[in-house]
Amino acid sequence: MARSDRPQHLFSSLSSETLAVVAGRPERTPDSPLNVPITPASTYVAGGSLEYGRYGNPTWEAFEEVMGALEGGRAVMYASGLAAAAATLSLAPEGGAVVVPRHAYNGTVGLMQDAARRGRLEVREVDVTRPNALVDAAEGAAMVWIESPTNPALEVVDIAETAAAARTRGALVVVDNTFATPLVQQPLALGADVVVHSATKLLAGHSDALAGVAVVADDPTYELLEAYRRLHGATPGALEAYLATRGLRTLAVRFERAQDNARRLAEHLEGHEDVAVVRYPGFGTVLTFEPKGGATAAHRVTTASELVVCATSLGGVETSWERRRRWAGEPVTVPDALIRVSVGIEGFADLWADVAQALTRG
Repeated sequence: MARSDRPQHLFSSLSSETLAVVAGRPERTPDSPLNVPITPASTYVAGGSLEYGRYGNPTWEAFEEVMGALEGGRAVMYASGLAAAAATLSLAPEGGAVVVPRHAYNGTVGLMQDAARRGRLEVREVDVTRPNALVDAAEGAAMVWIESPTNPALEVVDIAETAAAARTRGALVVVDNTFATPLVQQPLALGADVVVHSATKLLAGHSDALAGVAVVADDPTYELLEAYRRLHGATPGALEAYLATRGLRTLAVRFERAQDNARRLAEHLEGHEDVAVVRYPGFGTVLTFEPKGGATAAHRVTTASELVVCATSLGGVETSWERRRRWAGEPVTVPDALIRVSVGIEGFADLWADVAQALTRG
């Protein structure tokens, strides 16, 4: 079991970088492993707290303990980020209105739009660059869903201000913290009710595990999200949970290196003659740019790289990019030539050399 023998009050005094390393460890008994082992079990001997593989797994619990410590709440792990989003959306009442940025992860927006088509929810998509857009739309809403930075436009929202205003209007506040991670911001401390992550991305960090997580500060909401996982079968695999926990151990060093690369790459792109627009919020590992020449040039650039991988998703140790409008579900307000770059931990000179040659060939 992932039951650390460290006193819980110790966790409150530790930095996020340290918590990612020490939380979710087995008890320190002679010959115990340092890591919670993979437990590939569908069935347990009766009489304990687990009973059945859909109800719990020691390998999940390790990941949940780390994420709870990092975000300052109680965590529920899911099979994917979208499963975590679906569970969180289930907290909105039948027919309730959900406010969401018009530029948000297209899987999340697609989930909301599907619920709207079936009459389950009302969806209010807003332009978060307009002052007070989320707050104004929150009047009479059941939930306000925040991404900051947004995907892929990289718009930044004042979480504390928005959460305070939304909650006075009676709305549940959800923050997708996938891009920023708890190393940059901890939304529960800023007034959010629920934090969700695609753990597939920066948390696991090696492009080899699908997983999601929701973190809450209160027990009643935790119980609802945990019950959703049991009832809907949105359970992560033991191997994926193990890989995600292992990825968390190096989150701080990976993030620091990738963020430094992202800042430098944004600066280099700003000065390149073949680049029209660069967007970088000043933190994180994701940036976007638009090459001169429109969508055709963007396609050529992303397929001309030799080091950078042309692929969707983000948050791995390798740098990847793609033209986002190649996906039919991407909003038309996203520029047709926009390239989203997930910056990795390669040596920067090598990374820039490849990007520069791709721009030249594109």
